[in-house]
Amino acid sequence: MSKDANLAAIRPLSGIRVLVGRARHQAGSLSSELRALGAQVIEIPFIEIRKPRSFKPLDSALKDLATYDWLILTSVNGVEAMWDRLGKILGNSRALASEGRLRIAAIGPATKKAIEQRGLVVDVVPKEYVAESVVRSLKSKVKGKRVLLVRAKVARDVIPRELRKAGARVDVVEAYETIAPQSSRTRLRAALDNPRQRPHVVTFTSSSTVRNFAELLGKPKPKSLDGILTSSIGPVTSATLRELGFPVHIAAKEFTIPGLVAAIVESFTARKRR
Repeated sequence: MSKDANLAAIRPLSGIRVLVGRARHQAGSLSSELRALGAQVIEIPFIEIRKPRSFKPLDSALKDLATYDWLILTSVNGVEAMWDRLGKILGNSRALASEGRLRIAAIGPATKKAIEQRGLVVDVVPKEYVAESVVRSLKSKVKGKRVLLVRAKVARDVIPRELRKAGARVDVVEAYETIAPQSSRTRLRAALDNPRQRPHVVTFTSSSTVRNFAELLGKPKPKSLDGILTSSIGPVTSATLRELGFPVHIAAKEFTIPGLVAAIVESFTARKRR
């Protein structure tokens, strides 16, 4: 193998600029994986995590944990926000660990890891990391059960709606909300307008990142988007891209950060072969 071929195999994204739009404190894992593969990473957060207007519903639910059979967490942000409130209102998270009847479902491996790092066991992780798969994993287990769903302020209603149809009593509480950070608007425009910074591909890791990206761009969409590829972590994110008029050029086969990175590598490797 030639030196150039060997370098291409080790660093297949060499020379590729990738715009990462995750929240600032969560961009690290995606950015580091991309950089390890040779990519030039541009970090401009499309989402900012904010506290909900009121913690009263979440606090009330956490104080009544003993009455629930299932706890469903759909993001790392939800895990972090919930544990923060547990510490403030109960002093620690032992209420969860000591509650023998409470079972926990996590929407994906990152959420599962965040829960396990706090000393708890995750009972269910769906085969696919989307709401519909959570429903398929739980609907035969929740009839007559009380379910607590902790999530963002704006989220799809698939899980509560379908689990209620399956006979569960579902309480939905907001642990955080996401907004478009206005400080990113100027940086995004500058990156798109500067040929030396203009990304070859933009990553989208949730529907929120798509909606906020569109908000930060404003209307009409700038011509500087022409030729820039979009990469989506999963089918819900892809659907939101299409809903807002964006194409989906790259879609992860496994709906995780490593799956998204693998899809980007596969796409650019194929393009270099043409």
